[in-house]
Amino acid sequence: MLVDTYNQEGKKMGQTRLPKEIFDVKINPDLVHQVVVSQMANRRRVIAHTKGRGEVRGGGRKPWRQKGTGRARHGSIRSPLWRGGGVTFGPTKAKVFKKRIPKKMRRKALFMVLSGKVKNNLLILLDKLKIEKPKTKLMADILKKLPCKEKSTLIALPEYDKNIILATRNLPEVDTLWARNLNSLDLLTFKYLILLKESIKVIKETFLK
Repeated sequence: MLVDTYNQEGKKMGQTRLPKEIFDVKINPDLVHQVVVSQMANRRRVIAHTKGRGEVRGGGRKPWRQKGTGRARHGSIRSPLWRGGGVTFGPTKAKVFKKRIPKKMRRKALFMVLSGKVKNNLLILLDKLKIEKPKTKLMADILKKLPCKEKSTLIALPEYDKNIILATRNLPEVDTLWARNLNSLDLLTFKYLILLKESIKVIKETFLK
């Protein structure tokens, strides 16, 4: 499978052959959906939390003696029956949303999403990407010259590049990711994928073991 290759000036430099086992895979929407839902669940942060009677402050002493007062018996002012007491059956951080998906399924779904990017002309292949200073304007000028035109874009880097990461950080709807950390959820979050030629080698070494 041949794909047009650009330089960072937006000019075509020729074509590059992509490995068919990664970028030309038949898409199974059900599998992709299953993997993406599991990844979203695994990233979910449990925020809602209410305290039970054992967690709220106070209530160590019995409010009044058991008998002889004419009032109902109580053991703690932190009972759910009392104002300021614990909450019964409320949401807690103990709830687990994580879902486990086999590695082979995750990789297969990743290859399907990458194949979809190629088939829909949403993959932009660059021969290299280098900037001298971590300036947002420099990165914005490069993206304007590419087919993505500064739209929702994910840049897959073959290795850590501090200048590119810092220059991209303030651009809306643009993010960077190491090629070895590519996943279905991040790819589907962004419309375009900018892939460096060196990143293809990293993807093959990481996901075709």
